[in-house]
Amino acid sequence: MSDTQKLFFAKWISLGFGSGKIPVAPGTFGTMIGVLIYLLLSDINLYLYIAITVAFYFLGVWAAHLYSDHLGVHDHGSIVWDEVVGYMITMIAIPAQWQWILLGFILFRLFDIWKPWPIRWLDEKVHGGTGIMIDDVLAGIYAWVILFVTVNLFSI
Repeated sequence: MSDTQKLFFAKWISLGFGSGKIPVAPGTFGTMIGVLIYLLLSDINLYLYIAITVAFYFLGVWAAHLYSDHLGVHDHGSIVWDEVVGYMITMIAIPAQWQWILLGFILFRLFDIWKPWPIRWLDEKVHGGTGIMIDDVLAGIYAWVILFVTVNLFSI
């Protein structure tokens, strides 16, 4: 693969298949891509879902690093693959029912925007592709904990 092809692929992934180019709330639209991917994968084996999520994380680290270097800006607002992966983490082992999908979306966006400790610290201190991805991974974990407990309390 040539450098031009690598950059094109990294851009396509980083921009969440173009959703990051939407001028208003690109992170929200990137999260919506995460919802679509979750829905496509919601019927597969849990371990396969987790493996795909991990693979998407590493793909995102690579793509975000390459594309942000090309832009010359760390964590440009149009890079939304981190939102895709963060939402996928939020939805691990969560039933594909509209109320959980919506609550997962709201919780993930809340933690992604709010950035409670140590999310904000990681966002400021860790650079490169890992830095771009890690804050949303942690926001996804925070959202997942609350969502998982809520699902299990209300599904009894």
